[in-house]
Amino acid sequence: MRVDKFLKNSRIIKRRTVAKEACEQGRVLVNDKEAKPGTEVSIGDKIEISFGTNNMKVEVLDLLEHVPKNKAAELYKVL
Repeated sequence: MRVDKFLKNSRIIKRRTVAKEACEQGRVLVNDKEAKPGTEVSIGDKIEISFGTNNMKVEVLDLLEHVPKNKAAELYKVL
């Protein structure tokens, strides 16, 4: 699954276009490498996102195309 789509499905970032822009600006790292919006993520990958002065690091636990709002947090674990 593309990293921008994962960030949107997991509701870490609300919109895919915002996730895409964050990747293009170099604020998203997958396994310590700068990620483009189309970078593929798989279960076990570690994603680090920079929100201004805050950093969030998560591990991918599951990849689902359609996720209900109450299950979105089960797709990742905060590190």
